[in-house]
Amino acid sequence: MTARILVVDDVEPNVRLLEAKLTLEYYEVLTAMDGQTALDVAAAERPDIILLDVMMPGMDGFETCRRLKADPVTRHIPVILVTALDGREDKIRGLEAGADDFITKPIDDVILFARVKSLVRLKAVMDELREREESGRRFGVDTDGAGRLRGSGGRVLVVDDSALQAGKIVDQLSDDHRPTHEPDPAAALIAARGPVDLMIVNVSASAFDGLRFVAQARSTEASRRVPILAVVDPADRPRLIKALELSVNDILPRPVDPEELNARARSQIKRKRYADFLKQKLDYSLEMAVTDALTGLHNRRYMAGQLQALMGRAGQGGDPVAALVLDIDHFKAVNDGFGHDAGDEVLREFAVRLATNVRAIDLPCRLGGEEFVVVMPGASLEDATRVADRIRRDVASLPFPIMGGTESLTITVSVGVACSTGPDDTPDALLKRADEGVYEAKSRGRNQVIARAA
Repeated sequence: MTARILVVDDVEPNVRLLEAKLTLEYYEVLTAMDGQTALDVAAAERPDIILLDVMMPGMDGFETCRRLKADPVTRHIPVILVTALDGREDKIRGLEAGADDFITKPIDDVILFARVKSLVRLKAVMDELREREESGRRFGVDTDGAGRLRGSGGRVLVVDDSALQAGKIVDQLSDDHRPTHEPDPAAALIAARGPVDLMIVNVSASAFDGLRFVAQARSTEASRRVPILAVVDPADRPRLIKALELSVNDILPRPVDPEELNARARSQIKRKRYADFLKQKLDYSLEMAVTDALTGLHNRRYMAGQLQALMGRAGQGGDPVAALVLDIDHFKAVNDGFGHDAGDEVLREFAVRLATNVRAIDLPCRLGGEEFVVVMPGASLEDATRVADRIRRDVASLPFPIMGGTESLTITVSVGVACSTGPDDTPDALLKRADEGVYEAKSRGRNQVIARAA
C-alpha cells in the first residue's frame, strides 16, 4: 500500500536520506525544512503521514505537532515523531502533543517501514470513516461520530512464556487497559476468539514457537483481524523480518520501554476500533437498505429480490410460492382523526401481529403506507389462505393501543391471496392477482380474505 509522506527536518541530509529510502519503496515524498512550512504543506497537500523531527530551531516538532492536531484540516493525519535514541522525555512530550507514533535515531529501515505501513492502514480506515460521516451529514443522518473512539480501555491478551516480562507488560497497561496473560499458546488461540482488541506476542519465546503462533492466529477466522504487537530482540533480524512477513502489525523491541509499549498499544487499539466501527456502519447501512425503518420488517426492495428468485425456481419445477397482500382498513381515518403519530403506532403494532402469525420461513414486508406483503415459499393457495385468515382474526380480535396506550382503536385488514401457477407466471402477475383480491375484499365490506386463482 503506497502513500504520500511529508518528511520534516531542518537538516537537509536527513531529509534527502529519508526521501531516498521512502521513494525506493514507492512512496510519494513531500518535504519541509521547518515547522511553519510543514503546517502549510500539510494543509495544502493533505499527506497520508507526517514524519516530524523533534529538534528544529524556532517551532520545534512538539509545537508543530500540537498545531497540526489543533487544525480540523490536518488533525486526522497520523504524525510520527523522530526522537533521539535516549529521548524518553521526548516520547512522553510527543504523546502529550498528540503524536500517533515515534521512531528513534538512528532510524532502522525495517522499523521505519513497519511503522509507516501500520499508520497508512489506520489512515485509510479513518479516511473511509470521514467520507461516510460527511455523506451522512449531507443527508442529515446522525453518523454517531467515530471521533469519539479512543485507544484506551482495550482488552489486551499477552502471550508470553516469560512470567517476568509478561508481568511488567500487564502492570504497565493496567492503568489504561484490561490486560490478561496467557503463557500457553493453545489456550491463547482459544482466548483470542473472544472480544480481544490487541495481542502482544513474544515471538522469541523459549517454550513455544512465537512465529508459528502468529501464523495460526492469522489463519483463524476469529483472530485474524486482531492486531498483533510482536515482542522481539531487534538484534534478531531474521525473526524480526519474518514476524513482519507474517503480518504482525508492529514491532515492540526488547527490553520493552513503558512509553513505547503504551504508544504502540494505543495506536493499534484505536485502529482496530476504527475498523470495527466502519464494519458496523457498513452492516447497518446494508440492513437499512432492505429494512423498513418504522416497522422493522423487510422493505419493497428486499421483497422484490426474494420474490423474483422464488418465482424463478417455481417456474423451473420447484416449490410453489404464495403471496399475501394486506391493506389496513380505513387507515386514512386514523391519521386524520388522531394524527400521524397514532398512525405510526398502528403500523408498528400491525407489523408485530403480522410477523407473529406467519410461518418461520415466510417474509413479511411493508410496501409503503398501510400496505403489506407476505411472501410464502412452498405454500399452496389453501395454506396461504389459512395463514391470511389467522392474521385477519388476530388483527381484529384486540384493539390497537395508541397515544402511548391512553386510547385504543379497533383495526381490521383486507387480504388478497394468490399462488404461482407455472413457468409463465411472473412476480408482477402474482402480486396483481393478490392485489385484486384486496379490492374485492374491500368491496365486500372489508375485514375479509379473498383468494384469487389464476
